[in-house]
Amino acid sequence: MLDEAEFDRDDAAPIDMLENYFAAHGWTHQREDEEIVAKVKGSWTEYELRAIWREDDGVLQFLAFPDVRVADDRRAAMYEAIGLVNEQLWIGHFELWSASGILLYRHAAMIDGSGEPTLTLDQAELLIESAIDECERFYPVFQFVLWGGKTPAEALASALIETQGEA
Repeated sequence: MLDEAEFDRDDAAPIDMLENYFAAHGWTHQREDEEIVAKVKGSWTEYELRAIWREDDGVLQFLAFPDVRVADDRRAAMYEAIGLVNEQLWIGHFELWSASGILLYRHAAMIDGSGEPTLTLDQAELLIESAIDECERFYPVFQFVLWGGKTPAEALASALIETQGEA
């Protein structure tokens, strides 16, 4: 968790705040106008995080790509797995882009439109960390379906086992 003292202020324009957050973590990132992309190393894979500010709608769209591509012959099983996984989520959802077979996690934040739109440090942290946490939590499900020969239900059950103690 970052300390608000590390920033000039505790709120900023949405993309500015995300850029500050990425920089404070030392994550590689690139910004173009109202969009920012960062690379983050997770425990399973590297994630591409992408945020797009839609000023007209007052929406900050946030995407996390866990570097998973799904071949045509595995898409039916993956769609089933995504449906089962999405039932477990409170915020955001996974989806599969049909044209490219890319798996992603997506959610959005409505930003107050009164005055200058800002994103707080707490909001930025929640947006980013929840996306990474969900990708980390469910990455094994998708791998079990794609490479482990498990059905979507088996994959979900295997991935959600809570371990006790240490080995």
